[in-house]
Amino acid sequence: MALPTDVIVFSTADWSEPNWTNNQRMSQSLAEQGFRVLYLESIGLRQPTANKRDLSRIRRRLLKSFQGLRRVAPKIWVFSPLVIPFYRNPVVQAVNQKILVLTVKLLSRWLGFQQSIVWVYNPIVARFCEHLDPAFLVYHCVDDFATVPGIPPEVITAVEPAMVQAADLVFVTSKSLYDKLSTIALDKVHYFPNVADYQHFARSRLSTFIPQDLATVPQPRIGFIGAIKKYKLDFELIQTLAQRHPEWQWVLVGSLDLENPDELLNQLDAPNIHFLGYRAYDRLPDYLSGFDVAVLPCLLNNYTQSMFPMKFFEYLAAGKPVVGTRLPALTDYEHLYLQTNSVDEFEQALKAALKGDHPVVEVGIEAAKAHTWESRCQQMKVLMQKSWQSQL
Repeated sequence: MALPTDVIVFSTADWSEPNWTNNQRMSQSLAEQGFRVLYLESIGLRQPTANKRDLSRIRRRLLKSFQGLRRVAPKIWVFSPLVIPFYRNPVVQAVNQKILVLTVKLLSRWLGFQQSIVWVYNPIVARFCEHLDPAFLVYHCVDDFATVPGIPPEVITAVEPAMVQAADLVFVTSKSLYDKLSTIALDKVHYFPNVADYQHFARSRLSTFIPQDLATVPQPRIGFIGAIKKYKLDFELIQTLAQRHPEWQWVLVGSLDLENPDELLNQLDAPNIHFLGYRAYDRLPDYLSGFDVAVLPCLLNNYTQSMFPMKFFEYLAAGKPVVGTRLPALTDYEHLYLQTNSVDEFEQALKAALKGDHPVVEVGIEAAKAHTWESRCQQMKVLMQKSWQSQL
C-alpha cells in the first residue's frame, strides 16, 4: 500500500521569512515529489517580551492570520494559526490545543486531505499530535531547541521525549542530535545532515556578474551569507581579525536577527567590515561569486554543538574555499574546509586560503552535488515507505 501523499507541516519558521530553513526547503521538496503540503507557520517556541521586535512579530502574525489559507505553489498551501504564546501555562496549553486541532481538521477537510502525514519541526506539537490522528508521524529535529536563547528549556525537555516516542520516524541533522534522541528510541532515529540547493549555488561558478554594492568593496573579500545572530556568530573574532588585517574586507550578507542591531553595528564599526543586509535568494550566487573566501565564523556554545550550517554545502557548491570554526556536526567533512579552534588559527587558515592553500575546490563541488534537497527528500521518502509498509 502506497504512502499517503498529503502532508501537514508544523513549522518553526514562517513561509515568507527571508532566510529559508529546513522547514520551507523540505516542504518544497516534498511538493516537487508529488506530495500535497499544508504548511502551518510557526506557533512559536519563545515566550514574547514587550520589546519592539516581538511586538512587530505579533502584529505581522495577526495580519497574516486574517489572510486565511494562501496557496503559494501548485501543491503548497500556507496558514498562520493564532495561538497564545505563553507555553508554561497549563490553561494556555489546553486552549492552544483546542484551537490548533480544530484549525487543522477544518483546513484538512477544506483541502480534501484524507490520511495525512504529520511532519513536525516544533516539538511542542507533541502535546496534541494524538488528537490529529495522523496516518504517519515524522519528527524532523534540526536544532537543539533547549539551548536556543529565549526558549524555556524546561518546556522543550518536557515535550521532546514524548515527540520522539510518538513519531514513526525521527530525522536529525547532526550526530549530536542523533546521540541525544536515539537514547529515547534508537530504532526510529536517522541522521541526515543539512544539504544545499546545488543547482542554484553552482551558478556562482559560471557568473561573472558582481553586484554593485559588492564590486565597490576591494579585494580580498572574506564573505559570509546567512542570518546574523548573536548566539551563532563570533563577532569578537571578526572584529579582531579586521583590526589585525585592514587589507582584508569582511562582507556579511544577511538580515540582522538581533534585538539591538545598532549595538552590533557600533561594536563592529570598522572600515573593512561591510554589512550589506538582506539580499534576495536569487541574488546570492552573484554575491558568492565575488567572495575570495567563504567563512563560518561560528561561536562554540551549547547551541552550535548540534548545529549543521546549511550554508556549508552552499559555499562548496559555489566552488569557494571555506574557512570555519571546527563544529562537531562537520566532523565527517573536515577534509572539505579549513577548520579552526581559535582566532589565531582562523587567521592562519585565511592566510592559507587566500594563497590558494586549501582543500581542492572540485572535491567540495562533488560533495555538494551529492547533498541536495532532491536526494535528501528521496532518501527520507524511502525510509517512510518502508516504515509505513511494516505497520500495515
